[in-house]
Amino acid sequence: MDGIISAWGKILRGIKPNLSIELTRECPLRCPGCYAYGDHHLEGDVTLRSLADFKGDDLVARVKALVERHDPLHLSIIGGEPLVRYRELGEILPWLAARGVYVNLVTSAVRPIPLAWAGLNRLLIAVSIDGLQPEHDARRTPATYDRILKHIAGHQVTVHCTVTRQQAQRPGYLEEFVRFWSAQAATRRIWFSLYTPQAGEVSDERLGEEDRKRVAAEILALGPRYPKLEASKRMVLEGLLEPPESPDECIFARTTHCLSADLQTVVTPCQLGGTPECSECGCLAASALTAVGRYRLPGGIPVSRMLDWSEAVGRHVGSVRSFVRPKTRAGQARTIPVRAVTD
Repeated sequence: MDGIISAWGKILRGIKPNLSIELTRECPLRCPGCYAYGDHHLEGDVTLRSLADFKGDDLVARVKALVERHDPLHLSIIGGEPLVRYRELGEILPWLAARGVYVNLVTSAVRPIPLAWAGLNRLLIAVSIDGLQPEHDARRTPATYDRILKHIAGHQVTVHCTVTRQQAQRPGYLEEFVRFWSAQAATRRIWFSLYTPQAGEVSDERLGEEDRKRVAAEILALGPRYPKLEASKRMVLEGLLEPPESPDECIFARTTHCLSADLQTVVTPCQLGGTPECSECGCLAASALTAVGRYRLPGGIPVSRMLDWSEAVGRHVGSVRSFVRPKTRAGQARTIPVRAVTD
């Protein structure tokens, strides 16, 4: 509840409570369907691999400055592959924990995850796994099952699988996946997203409408039998099967500021970049917040309506915050940033 109130307070001040950064442009994997390395992930002719990125003390200092400037409640660290910068993260993550920032670190676990991170507060490590071992190893080598199992030992991680059409059309596939990862001591929870295509995309990964319904029904059926699986009925039925029709209706997109590896280029309209097919969105974060947004408060008002009102207030406050006009000693008005007054 405290987190919700804090987030609402930021929105009322015209500040997005969530920050997402692509920590590096580097990744040793070449996964089919990876949105980050698509030609249209960023605007214009810019691609993730064409951007400048940082390392060493320079990266540490820049990330800290970015966090101090945006002061997020929640930070997603994605890539590229963030573990390429594990030394820098060894300085960044404890600093974020000391600030009380909730961090979601998304990795392929292609290299060992430092055991020192296991004791950090508010750190969630999400390991991306593309299905069962034969399919995963073919898609994600060198981040194979054998490596992952060695590299997550001693941790409590969230296993995250993005379901593609190939998986959806194999009976029992999802249960076999859940059964395997539920049995691993290092697995704290299991998440499923659905593959989200770009507009006009033709690919083997893209699910059809019937595929989505079948996957949703299977996730709901598995939830009661596998406690580690996140399978909220509201999230699945309202989030995955009835996603927002546009970024303007997506709470995740509206409340998250996304930056690419140069820590300046904005990723729009959401973390996926490009032109995602919102009607087929399967993003777990978007689904969860969509379900929250459709929850009705006493009086029948949906939470999303409260967000609309709060954002309107925030836009007004933001415009006022930009400049104030106090009187100088000579009685003349001068314009100064509001931060100089409030800090």
